[in-house]
Amino acid sequence: MIDNSNRVNIRSGAPWEPVVGYSRAVRVGQFVAVSGSAAVDADGKLVGEGDMYAQTKQCIRVIEDALEKAGASLSDVVRTRTFVTDISLWAEVARAHQEAFGDVGPATSMVEVSRLIDPAMLVEIEADAVINDG
Repeated sequence: MIDNSNRVNIRSGAPWEPVVGYSRAVRVGQFVAVSGSAAVDADGKLVGEGDMYAQTKQCIRVIEDALEKAGASLSDVVRTRTFVTDISLWAEVARAHQEAFGDVGPATSMVEVSRLIDPAMLVEIEADAVINDG
């Protein structure tokens, strides 16, 4: 059983957080769960319109920022889940994922979905991490 007494919700300030009722990430003990992260910048504007690789890179930057706020890093990631709107472009997603996680080697999934919350979004990624305190 997880002890929620040391739960920390990490907010990014995204406009969807209060509307949907979620946090960018949640840390409980050494475990960090990062919500589905799309290719948006700090102002909520889409990065890399029409470019699966660029959007994937931005998703990973959003995840990295959330992990850092939670006291973790990309090297702590144990699982990613990737949702794409066009699985035929999987190699572009894989290239960006490998660049970020090639040495880490998390468990992963890639699933095609019909669309994301914004039709211009091509990819969304979730991540789970376990912080190694030594």
